[in-house]
Amino acid sequence: MTATLVAQGLAGGYDHRTLFDSLDLTVAPGDVVGVVGVNGAGKSTLLRILAGILEPQAGTVSLAPGDAFVGWLPQEHERIAGESIAEYIARRTGCAQATREMDAAASALGEAYDGTTGADPADVYSAALERWLASGAADLDERIPVELADLGLDGLPNSTPMTSLSGGQAARVGLAALLLSRFDIVLLDEPTNDLDLDGLDRLEAFVTGLRGGAVLVSHDREFLARSVTRVLELDLAQNANRVFGGGYDSYLEERETERRHKRDAYDAFAEKKADLVGRARTQREWSSQGVRNAMKKAPDNDKIRRKASAESSEKQAQKVRQMESRIARLDEVDEPRKEWQLEFTIGSAPRSSSVVSTLSEAVFRQGDFTLGPVSLQVNAGERIGITGPNGAGKSTLLRALLGRQTPDAGTASLGASVQIGEIDQARAQLAGARPLADSVEEQLPELSAGEVRTLLAKFGLKADHVTRAVDALSPGERTRAGLALLQARGVNVLVLDEPTNHLDLAAIEQLEQALESYEGALLLVTHDRRMLANVHVDRHWRVDAGQVTEL
Repeated sequence: MTATLVAQGLAGGYDHRTLFDSLDLTVAPGDVVGVVGVNGAGKSTLLRILAGILEPQAGTVSLAPGDAFVGWLPQEHERIAGESIAEYIARRTGCAQATREMDAAASALGEAYDGTTGADPADVYSAALERWLASGAADLDERIPVELADLGLDGLPNSTPMTSLSGGQAARVGLAALLLSRFDIVLLDEPTNDLDLDGLDRLEAFVTGLRGGAVLVSHDREFLARSVTRVLELDLAQNANRVFGGGYDSYLEERETERRHKRDAYDAFAEKKADLVGRARTQREWSSQGVRNAMKKAPDNDKIRRKASAESSEKQAQKVRQMESRIARLDEVDEPRKEWQLEFTIGSAPRSSSVVSTLSEAVFRQGDFTLGPVSLQVNAGERIGITGPNGAGKSTLLRALLGRQTPDAGTASLGASVQIGEIDQARAQLAGARPLADSVEEQLPELSAGEVRTLLAKFGLKADHVTRAVDALSPGERTRAGLALLQARGVNVLVLDEPTNHLDLAAIEQLEQALESYEGALLLVTHDRRMLANVHVDRHWRVDAGQVTEL
C-alpha cells in the first residue's frame, strides 16, 4: 500500500514547554525526510506525535488511507527481560500488535451482534486480518532465520533471549527487525546507532529502496547525505522550523547562504540606522548650540539678528525632524539570534609514561568469543582509529588495553601515570535515578555545586536538566554530560567508543575540533564515516573475528 502522512499546524513539547509549533509537513511515497536540530529541539517528540504515540499540543496528523501501517522505531533498542529474538522482532515490526488485534477480533466473532451498537465483528475481523497480512506476520517466523543468517547471526536460535546478546549482536537484531518490517511509512529515530559499516550499507539500501515514505532523525552526516530527499530543520534558538528541498549537503549550503544573507541584511540595516541616528544627534547639537550662541551674542534691541538666529535654529530643528522621520520609516530588520554553541576542550593531564599500554601474545576469552593472540603497543600521544564489524572484539580490545580484563594467556600491562578519560558505548559512566548534578558532583569532588552547574550549563544542560534523574535524560543529553566530565578532568589517554551516537550534528563538529588540539593518546572507535575522514589518526587498526590487523 502507498500512503501519505500530513501534519498541519503541529505543536509539540513536554509539560508546559513548547519545542516547536506551526509545523507543516507532507510525507508522500518516496519521500525521505531528515529531521535535524540540536539535542532537545523536539526531534524524537515529533516522531512520537507522527506515530500517534504522543498527542500534539496543537495541530493534526492525518493518514491517507486511514488504515496505513506506520512504524516507529525508537533510538534505544529496549531489551525486555525474558523476551526472545523472535518476540523482539515481532514487537518491533508491529507483527505482535497486529496478531493480538486479529486474535481479539476472532474471539469476538462468536458473540451475538444485533446491529445496533458498535461495528460488526465480521467487519472488525476482516480489517484486522488484512492488517495482519500487511504486517508480514503470516510468514515472519520463516523469514527471521534467513535475515539473521544474512546478517551473520545464523548461530542464534529465534528463542535466544535478547538480554543475553552483546551490544553488536543486539544492533544487528535491531537492523533485522527493520529490514523485516513492512511499514507503509517508517519513522526512524537514530537508526545508525551501533551499526557497523556493513549495517550502514544495508540500512541505506533499505531507506532508499522504500516504496513508501520515511521520516528519520540521524546524527550520521554521510547517511543523511546519501539517503534524504528533504530536510526538516527544528531551530530551537529561533523558535522556527523549515523544510529545505534537496538533500542534506544542499541543505547545508542553503542554510549557510540564508544565514549569511540575514546577517548581511541586519548589518546593512544597523549601519544605516546608526548613521541616521548619528546625523540626527549632530543636527540637534547644532540646533541647540545655535540658540545658545544667539542668546549670548545678540543685543536685546537687535531684533533682526535675533529673528535670523531663530530662523536658523528652526531650520536645524526641521532637519532633525526630517532625520527622525527617515529613521521611523526604515524597515526594521530583526537581529539574527546567536545560536548556542558547544565550546568544548579536553582537559589535559601531565604526560604519561612513554608506553601507555602493551599486549604481548595476549588472549582474552569471553563466553564463546576469543580475542587474540594479539601483540600491540600504544605509545604516549599516539592517535589510533579502530574499526571493524559488530561483534568482532573492539570493546574487548579496549578493555584489554585499559587493563580492565585479565588475559587468559600472554601478558598485558598499563603504563605509569595514565589518566584515562572515556565516552563508552553504553554511556554507563552516568546512569541511575539520582539527579544529574549530584551524579556529576560525585565524580568531580574538587568542584563546588555551583561550579558543577556552571560546567553543565556550558554543555547546554540548564536548570531543568540538572535536577532530573540521569536516566530521565535523553541519550544525547547524557552524552553531553559525559563530555563535560572530560573537559573538567585532566586526561592523557582518551577513549571514545562510538562517541557520535546520540550527539547532535553541531556537537559532533565541536568534538572533532576539540580532538584537533588534544595532545594525549587517543583510541577512537567509530563507524561514523565523516568523523573517520575528519579526525587525524596516526594508526588504523581493524578488528575482525577476534584478530587485529594494522592497515
